[in-house]
Amino acid sequence: MTEAPATTKQLHLATDAHVQYIQSLDTHKDELDYWLTEHLRLNGVYWGLTALHLLGHPDALPRDETLDFVLSCQHESGGFGAAPGHDAHMLSTVSAVQILAMVDGFDELDRRGRGKAQVGKYIAQLQNRETGTFYGDEWGEEDTRFLYGALNALSLLELTSLVDVVRAVSYVASCANFDGGYGVRPGAESHSGQIFTCVAALAIANRLDLVDQEKLGQWLSERQVPGGGLNGRPEKKEDVCYSWWVLSSLSIIGRIHWIDRDGLTQFILQSQDTDKGGIADRPGDMVDVWHTCFGAAGLSLLGYPSMEEVDPVYCMPKAVIKRILG
Repeated sequence: MTEAPATTKQLHLATDAHVQYIQSLDTHKDELDYWLTEHLRLNGVYWGLTALHLLGHPDALPRDETLDFVLSCQHESGGFGAAPGHDAHMLSTVSAVQILAMVDGFDELDRRGRGKAQVGKYIAQLQNRETGTFYGDEWGEEDTRFLYGALNALSLLELTSLVDVVRAVSYVASCANFDGGYGVRPGAESHSGQIFTCVAALAIANRLDLVDQEKLGQWLSERQVPGGGLNGRPEKKEDVCYSWWVLSSLSIIGRIHWIDRDGLTQFILQSQDTDKGGIADRPGDMVDVWHTCFGAAGLSLLGYPSMEEVDPVYCMPKAVIKRILG
């Protein structure tokens, strides 16, 4: 359990403890929780590796073992499952591409895996060519998370030409609401997570001109509650993960200064376990790698000292995106 410090003056980022916490995550194979979360394994590697990069410890996980695991999750179709033996899925595939980008492993994908082209083919065949959106897998679930993930991964692979970007952009535009936000599908309520997927997708497609930036900035800035944290939609509790979902969108549209940066920084720091490492959803709760990643990403966007810069569109280190995309 995390404990809130006695005074805010004592708050600091427990970098070493967080690094050790992430390194320890694969050592609990005798615990039930380890196997109950197997369906998130590849995503978890991405969350942990991203946090380590932003904390300034990009080599804290062994590169060769990381590559071996990622490639062991790939199917003949080119897609990746959450773990060896799991069905291929868009979200796992996106995480695999992001991990390979961070460890500079695309050459290994071509040499030992199914190759970049096959990954691109797998993602492209999940696009609904009538609406422009994307399925999560062969069973047909649709969600703007999958659309964003597709454009994210394909742009990193330099294969966006395989899909109909114009139609994808049109679908995102159809998800816009009167309040400036975006929902999971046309007509759905605005939600901070879905707003990020839509705004970031538009950023990748160079179509931010479609965003009502004043209305959206106002809606997002209203997500901050008196304790400094951010929530995902009105009347909900604050959560560290929205330090990413809200701030990233504000950063993309140039409105990050519309929130109380110091208040949010304090909220994130109060949510960490300074002894055993990790960040929780809010002060006093149990830590997990998901909130550790997005808490670190939020601090990076806030310009916290010693943090590596995060790219607000890709949720990866800016240095990695610069190396790949120039």
